[in-house]
Amino acid sequence: MNDTTARHGTASPDTDEQQLIGTEREESLGHDRPWQVIVWNDPVNLMSYVTYVFQKLFGFSLEKATKLMLDVHRKGRAVVTSGPKERAELDVMRLHAYGLWATMEQAG
Repeated sequence: MNDTTARHGTASPDTDEQQLIGTEREESLGHDRPWQVIVWNDPVNLMSYVTYVFQKLFGFSLEKATKLMLDVHRKGRAVVTSGPKERAELDVMRLHAYGLWATMEQAG
């Protein structure tokens, strides 16, 4: 290897390390963002049932459960909870067990 190859060859270890640190920082920031649980409108469940499920599963007041149910009905969806990924996964499974259409996504 001559001097020209050494100067113009592959990226230096310092550059590679900086890129790795940048990627790790982006990934760690992504882990800090909460996950949102979204309930979607469906043609099957009655509005009163959806309100009941929100109260039973999440302990929401009748007023809050009704507001979220109306968001689902009128807007097609509502974010009902947010938090760590594991908790969001559990909430989605619980909503599915009650027959509601729910998904999760990372807040952003």
